[in-house]
Amino acid sequence: MGRFHAQKLAASHAADLIAVVDADAARAREVATELDCAAETDFRKLLARVEVACVAVPTERHHEVVGACLDAGVHVLVEKPLARSVAEADDLLARAKTRGLVLQVGHLERFNPAFRALAAEPGRPLFIDIERLSPFKARGTDVDVVLDLMIHDLDLVLALARAEVEAVSACGFRVLTDAIDIANARIEFADGCVASVSASRVSQAPVRKLRVFRHDQYVSADLQGHRLRHVRRDGGGIAETETRFERADALRLQTEAFLRAVREGGAPEVSGAEGRRALDLALRVGALIRERLARAPR
Repeated sequence: MGRFHAQKLAASHAADLIAVVDADAARAREVATELDCAAETDFRKLLARVEVACVAVPTERHHEVVGACLDAGVHVLVEKPLARSVAEADDLLARAKTRGLVLQVGHLERFNPAFRALAAEPGRPLFIDIERLSPFKARGTDVDVVLDLMIHDLDLVLALARAEVEAVSACGFRVLTDAIDIANARIEFADGCVASVSASRVSQAPVRKLRVFRHDQYVSADLQGHRLRHVRRDGGGIAETETRFERADALRLQTEAFLRAVREGGAPEVSGAEGRRALDLALRVGALIRERLARAPR
């Protein structure tokens, strides 16, 4: 992901890419040569020279690296999840607030055109159903499927429901790793909305589907195919419509939104506080699954 982020920054008219940093010197040089910038193995050497940083290190290093950037007065776009724990997230939020810095979290699905259109529609959701299935990849297995994949959709659910979480239940299983590979969560909100969120990283084909049920209508979003299908009550019958969206470079949109927030001094589209809320919910789901697995017969 670091290479992809660097490519978007290099292509942006709103930023000058100074350097890429990787603990692997050869990898840093490879990406730096591709993007015509400097290569470093220690990010601290750059903190006095840069205004913004994109952090795509393993989650266990987020608090250390993001914290050092914020302490040096550098605005940060950090890959999800924001941190390993809510305490770490709260510390980063406090540092960013104290220094008046932008802290944006890379919940990329927020920049999907189909989701953006869906989120802009009026009406309170009654039921939300999200399914995210992915083939197994070694990358990302430093965390379980909840923090690797499901956290994307937990963030989407929170953005759509716009209500306080009242109750959470969850189940999950280990399949190809020692961490949780399949998970399902049921989330109940204070306004009566209910969400069912499923994630798997051991599926044969990728699936990213979201369904929202509101009074008098049902909306199905194919986030991978960039399509929305509406089913509405129309008089005595049912009317169906489908809207297709041009494929958008969500990573570029996210990068430009971050740079715009820094330049204009506004709130980022996915703030540190929103990243913290998604993290808190993901950690609750993961804890419930591990408790359930511990009670299960071997």
